[in-house]
Amino acid sequence: MTFTQHIRQEADTLFQASFDHPFVRSLGEGTLDEAKFRHYVLQDSYYLNQFSKVQARGAIVAQDMELSSRFLTHALHTIEAEHALHREFFTMLDVTEEERRMFEPAPTAYAYAMHMQQAGPTLGDVLAAILPCYWVYYEIGERLKDAKPEHPIYTAWIATYGSEWFRELVEEQIERLDLLAEQATEAERKRYRQLFLKSCYYEVAFWQMAWTLETWDVPVEVSR
Repeated sequence: MTFTQHIRQEADTLFQASFDHPFVRSLGEGTLDEAKFRHYVLQDSYYLNQFSKVQARGAIVAQDMELSSRFLTHALHTIEAEHALHREFFTMLDVTEEERRMFEPAPTAYAYAMHMQQAGPTLGDVLAAILPCYWVYYEIGERLKDAKPEHPIYTAWIATYGSEWFRELVEEQIERLDLLAEQATEAERKRYRQLFLKSCYYEVAFWQMAWTLETWDVPVEVSR
């Protein structure tokens, strides 16, 4: 069993929690409340901006030019392809420029971004922290690619993550983490595993954040 097969097996309950989350299920069925998807898109746009910066950091800590080039390519894919999709969603969902200027990430989106940015010093650390985002979305895309939500926004979202180009990016990063794990110390592999599992947890939390329209407002009861 490869390193990534092992950590994927360990994370199976978390992957399944993403597959079974009502946000994901209702998106595939076409019954998802647009307000929840709108909240998700705004948060995801922030997240992907941070994600691309972490990918670029991977290019900086890579040990050779080929690896550095590939991580820069992945960062560009994030900025160009997925951000273009979000711009389309912003138009379809009537998200205004003022809303985007005034945007503040919800606690979960902010915490997930900080988790990725604070991954350890090696390329393996960076990749272990960002791989669940690739992998969870790929497997959701595979599960939903035959779904017919009869909703243009949800259909476009499914088409992106069920596409061949996305599968190739994901498989490349899975193979790369296996290669890095082979060269790593036991302490480094343990760190990769912990980063991967925490990011899998945050993937589930991200769906929940969108489902509940999470904000920083905390209801407080004052007892007298």
